[in-house]
Amino acid sequence: MIDWREIDTVLLDMDGTLLDLHFDSHFWLEHLPRRYVELHQLDQASQDALKARIMGEQGTLNWYSLAYWSRELNVDIVALKREVQHLIGLRSDALDFLTWLKQAHLRVVLATNADRASLALKLPLTGLENYLDAIISSEDVGAAKEEQAFWFALQEREPFDPARTLFIDDNPRVLESAREFGIRHLLGIKQPDSQRPEKELQEFIALDRFAQLLPADLPGQHSPT
Repeated sequence: MIDWREIDTVLLDMDGTLLDLHFDSHFWLEHLPRRYVELHQLDQASQDALKARIMGEQGTLNWYSLAYWSRELNVDIVALKREVQHLIGLRSDALDFLTWLKQAHLRVVLATNADRASLALKLPLTGLENYLDAIISSEDVGAAKEEQAFWFALQEREPFDPARTLFIDDNPRVLESAREFGIRHLLGIKQPDSQRPEKELQEFIALDRFAQLLPADLPGQHSPT
């Protein structure tokens, strides 16, 4: 699927790509609305209204900002996330893939819309930092990955050749933005959330498992044992 001789840099999304999106889906659409209503002693209609409000910010920096939602809802979002942090976990063979990338001596950068508060929660629980050369959050650059400004800022911080870069993300809008910027090798994820059905990606090849990307043998590189 990928000719690794054509790749120098691998950009990876976190939620829904390396990590199971189930945690985020459950938190934002179930746990937070329920706890918000409990904490503020509101009715069911308020829970439904909050879900609509959350979805209304989709694709913006606010959508991904824990500080924004803490202010707007007058709740401690990080504390509420810790209530269900046992749901945070890696997708199937993500660790095998990361291990191979490290052995292959490719530049591996986490390019995520998750803000620094989310990273501070998830990285210690998953050990992702051990496999990454750099971590760039949309919060760092002031633009979400859906915007071209993110990619220009990323390239300035982490110089890469778009023609020799692989980017993997579960969000088709983000993949479209990366394609517009000129990143040549783009892959989606078929089932970002292990508890929800597979997604149809019209314009991008989507992965079932990262094992599909691992070469049987490549000079100077070794597949994981």
